Formats: sequence, structure tokens, C-alpha cells
Amino acid sequence: MSENGIRLAGVIGSPIAHSRSPQLHGYWLRKLGIRGHYIPMDVAPEDLVEVVRALPKAGFVGVNITIPHKERVLEVADLISDRATLIGAANTLIFRKDGKIHADNTDGYGFLENLRQQAPGWEASAGPALVLGAGGAARAVVCALLDAGAPRVILTNRTRVRAEQIQADFGQRVEVVDWVQAGNAVEEVATLVNTTSLGMTGQPELRVPLDGLRPGTVVNDLVYAPLQTRLLQVAEEMGAVPVDGLGMLLHQAVPGFERWFGMRPEVDEAVRAAILR
Repeated sequence: MSENGIRLAGVIGSPIAHSRSPQLHGYWLRKLGIRGHYIPMDVAPEDLVEVVRALPKAGFVGVNITIPHKERVLEVADLISDRATLIGAANTLIFRKDGKIHADNTDGYGFLENLRQQAPGWEASAGPALVLGAGGAARAVVCALLDAGAPRVILTNRTRVRAEQIQADFGQRVEVVDWVQAGNAVEEVATLVNTTSLGMTGQPELRVPLDGLRPGTVVNDLVYAPLQTRLLQVAEEMGAVPVDGLGMLLHQAVPGFERWFGMRPEVDEAVRAAILR
């Protein structure tokens, strides 16, 4: 923290202009009356280590890390949480007073808190889950679902080998199916999560057949632009419980903000409205 009591945090990625995090943290700082700033930083991969190591000296108390740096940033950390180790990626760095850099991953926490808020009564143990995609977000989601008690996670990805790598890392409760078979798995699951960018503005549509979707199945799309994707529209029409992706972004930010600024912010309708504006 700088001598004038102003705390600095931020987010590092490349590109970074699209990030909603500065808007979110800025809103909480103003609402809670905290003297601080949250700064977006576009940092090239070859500069990542040097930039991160310099930030504590510039008065930063921590940063969020986003694409493409989430895996690589583990090399800079002195301490890595069990979650970040298991997922193989970090999205939150805390610069401690003793000079050590602590890396954590709050994506799984944000995912679960969002489900609990938007689908009250949701239980991971209600039945198998189907996860579409096998990137960094999928690893965090699979980890969270298994921890929360999902009996089985069915995983599918357009490149099967990436899904098989997650299965190798997380064990026998993860079952890999071919992308073309994903529609058949839909009818047996209690939770369905899209972790791909399919359906996002400017991306191709998600074309997994959904005719087997059962009423009451919780369907979560991590995409939040648009807020209501075609997947969520179809889910609602079929009596499933749609959960949008904005809440995960909001909830995953809470633990970092609390560690950096010393107050725990709330995720409520007011903050959702502020970010959507």
C-alpha cells in the first residue's frame, strides 16, 4: 500500500479492454468508501514475470490474472493454493506484507456461488453433470463440481485429447464422451455447464442437441455476452433452470477484493445492474 493509504489492485491480461473487472471493483470501492484504484493492464506474455514482480514495489496489494496468463503466472508465485495447484491456473494474486506472492484460483468458488444464488436448492449431488469444453474454465468447474459432491462429471470437447487430460488429472469420476455424443448425455444429467465460447457474441452458435433436456435440470452458460444465450433460451422453454454467466464473474471477484481491500463486497441486483449498464 502506498504511503498515502491508497490501495492499488488491477487485472492483467492480453487483450484487456473487454474486461468488466475494472467496472466491478470500481463500483465496490465507491460503494464501500474505500480509497483505492483497480487498473486494467495489457501485458505481453514475455513481460509477465517482470511486471508482476515490480507491482508490489509500486504500491499494489494484488491483481487478477486473465487470459492468456493464468497458467504461466504460477511460475511467479511463492505460495500456491491447493485449488490453484489442482486446476493448474491462478486468477488471483495477493501480494503479502512479507514480500511473498500468493496465487489462488477463485473461479470454482465463483461458479458454485453463482449456481447457489441463481438456482436456490441446487445440489451437486442431485445427479451427474455434463461439462462442455476443456479449457481453463472447464478445469475450475470440474474441480468445483467434484468437491461439491457431483457423483460423476461427463466431459466433452471438440478436441477429445484435452478432455482426456482433465480426466487423467481428476480421476475416475470424470467420464469423457465424444463431442458428437454430447446430446445423448443431456438427458441423464442434473446439471449442464457450457464453458466454451460458443454462443458468445461474434462466435459460432453452440450446436449440441438439447431435445433430451429434462425439466428441472440446472443449465449454466458461462458466456455473459449476450446475457441470455440461445442455450439459456432453449433451457427456459423446456422447463430447465437457466443460470447466466455474469454471476460467476461477480462472485469470483469477492475473495480477492476482500483480501486486498479488507472489506467483503456483496453480489446483489444493484451490482449486476451496474455492470450491465
